[in-house]
Amino acid sequence: MLAQPTLEKLESMRLHGMAQALREQSKDENARELSFEERFALLVDRQMNWRQNEALQARLRRAKLRANACVEDIDYRASRGLDKALLRSLIAESAWVAKHENVFVCGPTGVGKSYLACALAHKACRDGYSAFYTRAAALFRELALARADGSLRNFLLRLSKIDVLVVDDWAMTPMSEIERRDFWEICEDRCQARSLILTSQMPVAKWHEQIGDATVAEGILDRIVHRAHRIELRGESLRKNPPKSSEARTGEAKPSS
Repeated sequence: MLAQPTLEKLESMRLHGMAQALREQSKDENARELSFEERFALLVDRQMNWRQNEALQARLRRAKLRANACVEDIDYRASRGLDKALLRSLIAESAWVAKHENVFVCGPTGVGKSYLACALAHKACRDGYSAFYTRAAALFRELALARADGSLRNFLLRLSKIDVLVVDDWAMTPMSEIERRDFWEICEDRCQARSLILTSQMPVAKWHEQIGDATVAEGILDRIVHRAHRIELRGESLRKNPPKSSEARTGEAKPSS
């Protein structure tokens, strides 16, 4: 008979995975044939899995990724010029994050840029990295508010500690002087230290023009372009005739690219 005090002690120590496994073992006749060492190893394995799952869920909550995107649901059938070899190399163990490389996802509206960006960030979270998703307009609003209340340096410091920063709808409109200098700070903090994912309807060749000031533009692009993988998409919006995939359904529900 399972001793209830033992379960209560496990729960009080937050060993919830081990407690659940112990309950299951008490009801499993096959488990009784295992040695103490074998049963204990199963308990430890369950606790480790529980802790890893809890840590992953915490990373995903903090990441605020859009649309529950994941790499398994990426639609490779749609005709949009998706480089499968490149994408699969990025997915594999998220090595690009370990190397502090960047990813640019460019193309017209509706081709799945945001989904791909969030799927890559989701995979990075599964591989143990932190991530955070924001739209460019929202990021600049947060920076302006932080400057106004005197918390800008702390805000930039928090951003600099995130392994994968996803900035959606980048370079949609020409940047103001304050916006480009704030983004220069972000790029300076992340250069060869953290990774950045940018999605944009504008091709990389036009980013210099959108940034504006030539000196600042060169400083920003010099810090992010040379260590970047480019995913260039084309074709019509997936929302017009969505295939039966999670990515297409997500694109149909979310109006922005």
